[in-house]
Amino acid sequence: MTVTIHDVARRANVSISTVSRAFTSPDLVRQQTRTRVLAAAHELGYHAAGAPQPGPAVRTGHIGIVVSDLGNPFFTGVLNGVQARARQDDIAVLFANSDEDPATEQNLVRRMAKQVDGVVLCSPSMTDDQLRALAEQTTLVLLNREVPGIPSIVMDAADGMRQVIEHLAALGHRRCAYLGGPRASWANRTRRLGLAETAQKHGTDVVEFGPFPPVFEGGLQGADLALAADVTAIVAYNDLVAFGALARLNARGVPVPDEVSLVGFDDLVFAAISAPPLTTIAMPTEAAGRAAVTILLGLLDGEADEHTTQVLDTHLIVRATTAPPSA
Repeated sequence: MTVTIHDVARRANVSISTVSRAFTSPDLVRQQTRTRVLAAAHELGYHAAGAPQPGPAVRTGHIGIVVSDLGNPFFTGVLNGVQARARQDDIAVLFANSDEDPATEQNLVRRMAKQVDGVVLCSPSMTDDQLRALAEQTTLVLLNREVPGIPSIVMDAADGMRQVIEHLAALGHRRCAYLGGPRASWANRTRRLGLAETAQKHGTDVVEFGPFPPVFEGGLQGADLALAADVTAIVAYNDLVAFGALARLNARGVPVPDEVSLVGFDDLVFAAISAPPLTTIAMPTEAAGRAAVTILLGLLDGEADEHTTQVLDTHLIVRATTAPPSA
């Protein structure tokens, strides 16, 4: 039987287009994938005119990171961790902002792939299939997103939400509002998962609103809806949304936490100095950035597993925006 490119793709567990690029445009395929394709072709006896031979990858000494919103201080912590870890190995970091646009994310990673040894992609909004396609073109590590087959660093937001609901339930809250983040956000889905499971366990009624943009203005919109739903506590998708909700509650003369408790997510630097200081979930952003680079460099050196997923703990920080519901 004649061996075809389809056979090679199945044996190497890649797409047909990746097999084609491995033979015709090897510079567009990362070294590990190209080596696997050529090995599969050799095993099957597939021959292509001008087929390249696997060789050592030429390192640039640069890595890239793409974040979804550089205006969000959450990503500042991630970048600090990435740069600190890269500096230990004398690696330069190129970074870019996608403005939460999937098409922009794709283009940025594809362009970076020609200039760097690998890319850390933070909170991407692309589909799983789009991310897998990019992972065939460059060494890729996901941060704050989990896709089977792609190495990732995730912060346990579901457990963070569990801590939030248990805290509010212990205070006596039985009806809460959740101001949700973007509809396509993986982080929002994990938060909602932890929310639903823990609310059911404690008999807490949760009213969900959104999606809202994960910015200050999102909280301004959500606070009015939450108040109309007659809740005693509001849980926001992130601290920026919580700050917007806090501002709107203040503007309407609703004291926090005397009438309504409020919880954020991320523990931004402003959370400790807001008025009142915000109860929130601390997300280990800097540690996540460091871990992502460690895995990326391990992949480049052949010392890390491509199926690695590292989960970092989150924890509740109780401040002054939560209290027992008023009588």
